[in-house]
Amino acid sequence: MNPTTFTAALAQLTPVGLAELIDRAALQTRVDRKYVVPLDQLPHLLDQLVPAARVLDIDGERVFRYESVYFDTPRLISYHCAAYRRRRRFKVRTRSYLDSAQCWLEVKISGARGSITKHRLPYDPGDRATVRPGRDFVDAALRQEAVQPAADDAFDPVLVTSYQRATLLLPASASRVTIDTDLTWRAGDSTLRLPGLAVVETKTSCTASPADRMLWQRRIRPVRISKYATGLAALRPELPDSPWRRTLRRHFPSLQSLTDPAPTTTLRSAQEASCV
Repeated sequence: MNPTTFTAALAQLTPVGLAELIDRAALQTRVDRKYVVPLDQLPHLLDQLVPAARVLDIDGERVFRYESVYFDTPRLISYHCAAYRRRRRFKVRTRSYLDSAQCWLEVKISGARGSITKHRLPYDPGDRATVRPGRDFVDAALRQEAVQPAADDAFDPVLVTSYQRATLLLPASASRVTIDTDLTWRAGDSTLRLPGLAVVETKTSCTASPADRMLWQRRIRPVRISKYATGLAALRPELPDSPWRRTLRRHFPSLQSLTDPAPTTTLRSAQEASCV
């Protein structure tokens, strides 16, 4: 599917403004379901959603460029908490909306039963590669959610992701759907792209949305994928990757030759001791 086809499919949807989208489906505490969808299936999904969905439209644009910088400690506490499926997990990142030159510092906490809580702070785009100006905010958010990395742990930039996103509002269920394409990951001198695929994410208060049910009807099931953790696992095969191994093998074919990491018991115990 070329970008023109996707744009044409989005054009069929009724627009919604940003203020109304936030008012009706902010969902800072929510349940996320993620799907990896072939690009050529997106128009069919959008066709089915036409009666139920509205698309975010800002000054006539419906697809927007995003960049996220993910931060972690020298021991990669955030990554290892996710890799070992600790009950309380967190991510620290800046998210830049490149088309509007806006930036936020965000702390995302994963809790019980897949719930997600997000804390956000408006941020200077010039500081998007550092958490230093917002470190007090990060520490306060983690304390509020009972997540306590060592007080002297630095948070350094580890991974940069970029992609294009369309956002849908499903008014009947007060839920949102994001569709991310042109996904790119960068860590140091390494770059990884995901051609031919989109990451579709549904964000609901609890129950499945109409988009979830439509995807299930097409036999597309939720997968474990994290832009931070899965991307870092793909670029650094020495890291433990158990939660995302199936996704890596199925949807990242160029990485199938990577050997499975086998961290020692000592390493695992040390990393798990760093997690909350």
